[in-house]
Amino acid sequence: GAAGAVEGRMPCVPEGRHWGVPRSSCPPPRLFFAGPGEGQGKQTVAVGVLEINCDFLILEACRLFCGGVGHTQRVELVPGRAHAVRTLSLKPLLFEIPDFLTEEECKLIVHLAQLKGLQKSQILPTDDYEEAMEMIEISQMDIFNLLDHNQDGQLQLKEVLTHTRLGNGRWMTPENIREMYTAVKADPDGNGVLSLEEFKQLNIRDFHKYMGSQKVKMSDLVRNSQHTWLYQGEGAHQVMRAIRQRVMRLTRLPPEIVEHSEPLQVVRYDQGGHYHAHMDSGPVFPETACSHTKLVANESAPFETSCRYVTVLFYLNNVTGGGETVFPIADNRTYEEMSLIQNDIDLRDTRKNCDKGNLRVKPQQGTAVFWYNYLSDGEGWVGELDDFALHGGCLVTQGTKWIANNWINVDPNRRRQLRFEQEMARYAGAEAGAPGEWTVDKAYSGVHVEL
Repeated sequence: GAAGAVEGRMPCVPEGRHWGVPRSSCPPPRLFFAGPGEGQGKQTVAVGVLEINCDFLILEACRLFCGGVGHTQRVELVPGRAHAVRTLSLKPLLFEIPDFLTEEECKLIVHLAQLKGLQKSQILPTDDYEEAMEMIEISQMDIFNLLDHNQDGQLQLKEVLTHTRLGNGRWMTPENIREMYTAVKADPDGNGVLSLEEFKQLNIRDFHKYMGSQKVKMSDLVRNSQHTWLYQGEGAHQVMRAIRQRVMRLTRLPPEIVEHSEPLQVVRYDQGGHYHAHMDSGPVFPETACSHTKLVANESAPFETSCRYVTVLFYLNNVTGGGETVFPIADNRTYEEMSLIQNDIDLRDTRKNCDKGNLRVKPQQGTAVFWYNYLSDGEGWVGELDDFALHGGCLVTQGTKWIANNWINVDPNRRRQLRFEQEMARYAGAEAGAPGEWTVDKAYSGVHVEL
């Protein structure tokens, strides 16, 4: 049947959240570029499910219907074949699609990744990061207030833990924090709590120096894996192109958005591998820029972040032991960051506490899971980061785990995304001598081997 033609639909908009307006079917997704003359007087046009201000880029797309947890809909992702799409959670809006990839496609992706060569996946601060930290004008008092989540005038261990996840790539625990306090003489009375007076005596640089001096084992890292990137643009292997087309059909996002997003990331976790719970995207503050649009932003920002509207994760093999994808707080009634750590049990710790997470997806070759990292702003664009999209890779206890990620990049700042798309179109015209298709993968052609 037609993509998205499902009976018995239910709205999937929990109270106080915006995911757009459901419709029984969606027209083919397109991008509209409205010039000043076309948007006079804040004119709006009907675009599928939405009416959007013509002054902005119009993203015509539908979020998939959820139909409630456990609901299954049929979506035609390959001509003549309907795939089952099952709703796993509403917060985040998360789906599972068995047999998204064939066994042969999975094996080919692994083979291409091995030919390309994988590198260790590290999350380490760069010199640029340290320089940016020095550029930010923030007082010791401001830092204290930022860390003091409950505003009681003292810093408990779990308050510090939530802000020190990335240190030097080491996963921080209460024991690590106590060791650091001792090393930099931060806690004279040894009670594990920092008062404002104690905090004022500290030199924050001492913390950075301490973290940088620590040698860590792979099992102590935030992430223990290897990865590479595979080109999916024009001229890529036909399977790479076919997967990208399938993702377009699944997400119903405009081809331009998908084509201008990141290449396919392929990841290998050996026995003992893990990835502690994290967000695929970062919040966008005034001092941050999206990585994919920063060059056209015409703004100076000390930080950049990945703006990944959608994650499509593919399981490329069956894992003998462990390796589930965990969503620790999926479908919780509320989100409270401090509640992630209770009685020294950290729900973000995927080596120890995966079994305590709300939702775990077992790796099964060919299956895809697909979720939104952002809410809608209620006006047809990307809104706030969805905190419930927190997820991680559980410890692989036996065998090897192979996955791949397709991330679809959209800037929450609609005007920046518009500028980006216009520049991409202009680049295509200049390169081809006429309007043509341009993919951001071409920017990677000098870095990523075209297989």
